[in-house]
Amino acid sequence: MKGQQSIIDHMNTLLGAELAAMDQYFIHAKMYEDWGLNKLHERIAHEFDDEKGHASLLIERILMLEGTPDMSSRSAVRIGKTVPEMLENDLLLEQEVGDALKAAIQECEKSQDYVTREMLETLLDDTERDHAHWLEQQLGLIKLTGLANYLQSQL
Repeated sequence: MKGQQSIIDHMNTLLGAELAAMDQYFIHAKMYEDWGLNKLHERIAHEFDDEKGHASLLIERILMLEGTPDMSSRSAVRIGKTVPEMLENDLLLEQEVGDALKAAIQECEKSQDYVTREMLETLLDDTERDHAHWLEQQLGLIKLTGLANYLQSQL
């Protein structure tokens, strides 16, 4: 089924963002593990798996639309050096992905590609409600309880 090139382009942009998110979450998860912050490690390793699933869905849909997945272009990967910096970088990435998803959804609406739109809306819900909201909560907990108490709770 031949898809609109503009939608394939948007999906390739999203694919680059999801691949960058995978890389960033993978590195951060390993850092948390190395530091003994087991709860953060488990959660961020879970986020890595979610991003891998998102990338897989995008690749499958691009292929269905007879496009070529672009695995070489990626968004910036921002590796933090402290827990707050890592969480802030992850939140920034999720916000960028959310913005790209919204732009792609608008393009799908304009092109009347409702199947792709529905898939992207599911990814947007996951990005905003599961990923970004959790990161905002963690940053709020650091402000509320202090970094030392927060870190102790993550052991």
